[in-house]
Amino acid sequence: MKINNGTYPSIEELTQRYLNGSPGAGRATENKAVESRSFADILTEKQQGVTFTKHAAERLSDRNIVLDERQLERLNDGVKRANEKGINDSLVMVDNLAFIVNTGSKKVVTAMDANDTKTQVFSNIDGAVIA
Repeated sequence: MKINNGTYPSIEELTQRYLNGSPGAGRATENKAVESRSFADILTEKQQGVTFTKHAAERLSDRNIVLDERQLERLNDGVKRANEKGINDSLVMVDNLAFIVNTGSKKVVTAMDANDTKTQVFSNIDGAVIA
């Protein structure tokens, strides 16, 4: 904030400068576009993709599983399709990877690769999607 002659600008001057986008507003003008977005738009954008629980992230790391962007897109698509069918807890298969996902919260609960799935029994799921 610039102080002129030892006085502070009035609230009206600040409102004009930072909220109405007058010249010299600087970053406030850039932020105006962000401020015009609705809460629903921001929430929808944030809810686009799946998140991983701490347990799932540890399993990915322990098992050296790395998802490329295309696989992540397919996982997201599988979760979306499961949710549309009313599946709450889904097994989503992507290539040789298996993910247990809570579709309502879009949280991956655990993940495993083909080596682990041969000996595993999947319980507490109400549907499966091959993505």
